[in-house]
Amino acid sequence: MYTQLAVLALAIGGMTIATAATNKADFGKTKEGAPVQIFTLTNAKGMEAKIMTYGGIVVSLKAPDRKGAMADIVLGQGSLKAYEENNGPYLGALIGRYGNRIGHARFNLDGKEYILEKNDGENTLHGGAHGFNTKVWTPKVLPDGGLELTYVSKDGEGGYPGTLTLVVVYRLTDSNELKIDYAATTDKTTVVNPTNHSYFNLKGEGNGDILDHLVTLYADRFTPVDAGLIPTGELKPVKGTPFDFTKPTAIGARIEQNDEQLKLGKGYDHNWVLNSGGGKLALAAKVEETTTGRVMEVLTTEPGIQFYTGNFLDGSITGKGGKVYARRNGLALETQHFPDSPNKPKFPTTTLLPGQKFQSETVYRFSAH
Repeated sequence: MYTQLAVLALAIGGMTIATAATNKADFGKTKEGAPVQIFTLTNAKGMEAKIMTYGGIVVSLKAPDRKGAMADIVLGQGSLKAYEENNGPYLGALIGRYGNRIGHARFNLDGKEYILEKNDGENTLHGGAHGFNTKVWTPKVLPDGGLELTYVSKDGEGGYPGTLTLVVVYRLTDSNELKIDYAATTDKTTVVNPTNHSYFNLKGEGNGDILDHLVTLYADRFTPVDAGLIPTGELKPVKGTPFDFTKPTAIGARIEQNDEQLKLGKGYDHNWVLNSGGGKLALAAKVEETTTGRVMEVLTTEPGIQFYTGNFLDGSITGKGGKVYARRNGLALETQHFPDSPNKPKFPTTTLLPGQKFQSETVYRFSAH
């Protein structure tokens, strides 16, 4: 049963300028018996986001098409059990302690080598086999209707040094934006690179592939990878390659080209170096779907974005609507620092010191034309 937790109406001169509501419901218990809640965020325009405390997962997100019709545009599953047993693709999850890959599952910090969990061949992917996507986060509904989720990762968890406290706030604004704010502190020098791993299909989840979606990436360079999908360290210009999305381009236009990098990733699964350079909120990507008119813009303070085309979705997951998720049925745009940065001194640093505060913001803005 839903219980309304927060409603906000800010009035200036008698005029209401913003409204937000957050509701909570039980979503079952984990295998270990921990209770899990699901929160529903709504805005004044009818958009709705459902986020659960297990993995901080965005379970659903409803956005309007050009006629105002709502559809759920993120891939997700229908039960907590399904997420626990079969979420290899990290559908909708908060990722930590380190989003993306760390080569050979190890890195050096302050002269000491740290050994991580190998869960992607010889590498660590998305924090390891027991990353933040598998944890139950502590929720708090904020006065403005935002949902704050907190997870404390103990020193040594997953092989990472330092007790890290990560606070993530989801907000659904009346401008049809899903805003995600990250803040982290540590008691020992560590590395941190959180992100969200939602898969989008602007036609609606379960409605086929995303190859006809038009993508623009505001990035003139990307980071090529080796056979293990670990960056080589090069920042390569996209011009003249299938990685040039500086103008709106259909995902499927070049995804099957005879290109070494595309073969290694089995499609797009690479980090783009954003022209903004990070540090301030700036436009990173734009996705357009012509049949519905839906548009998604991604803004971030991060220096990079991983564009992933669902190459490893294999039909083993049945979505919440009963439709099977096949290859390339969703796309992810993961705002981030670069993969393997702890082993690449020339990449923007992901090191966090005691007394410092890591802060990052990403906005998914929706419209239709």
